[in-house]
Amino acid sequence: MPSPRLVFLPGLACDARLWEAQLPAVPAALRPMVSDAHMRHASLPAMAAAMLEETEGPLLLCGASMGGMVAMEAARQAPGRIAGLALLGTNAAPETPETYQLRADAIELFERGDVRDVIEPNIVFAFHPAQAARPELTGRYLQMILDAGAGQLIRQNRALMERPDARVHLGRLRCPVLVLCGDTDRLTPPAASREIAALLPQAELHWLRECGHMLTMERPAEVNALLGEWLRRVAPA
Repeated sequence: MPSPRLVFLPGLACDARLWEAQLPAVPAALRPMVSDAHMRHASLPAMAAAMLEETEGPLLLCGASMGGMVAMEAARQAPGRIAGLALLGTNAAPETPETYQLRADAIELFERGDVRDVIEPNIVFAFHPAQAARPELTGRYLQMILDAGAGQLIRQNRALMERPDARVHLGRLRCPVLVLCGDTDRLTPPAASREIAALLPQAELHWLRECGHMLTMERPAEVNALLGEWLRRVAPA
């Protein structure tokens, strides 16, 4: 069997910049790549199917937030191809009525062109307070979202609103799973990571201290260390 390929899956309105601290740190033998399927398709199942079609052989999937949801959906569609999952700050449950309404309200504003007015005041909620006070960090994240634009924000939020319940199939997975979560994540609460780990006896769960939702940007060294150790165990070649 060929060695697995490592595919990074960005979160909502994010791109390869989300993984810029991780890409140089992972083994080149894993042929790491960043998927942009979430930028080209309108539902999580379609995003996962496109990523699977555009890659070959066994895969190690590393997804953050919405990217983790795409990774879990890919594991449902093609469990035999998934050599391992790394799930960062993500959620296996479907949308709650409260969050559904928040996204619907935001979409109305995005449709009017009020992207910066909606996103900029809420950037602080994506970070731990200590990191939220670092303008060079929050500014990089804000620019990435603004670069995605209103159309992507609308389409990807709608995909999240209609996402399937991944908990139904997670318990059937047998591949190794790494679950990482910031201990003060206010966008995807730690309870969501605990639920994923509870559904997967083979999962290992790690908390990143004084870290919010943007793990790869807030705590890149810690993410790299945990991800690197896990990769050495699941893909030693």
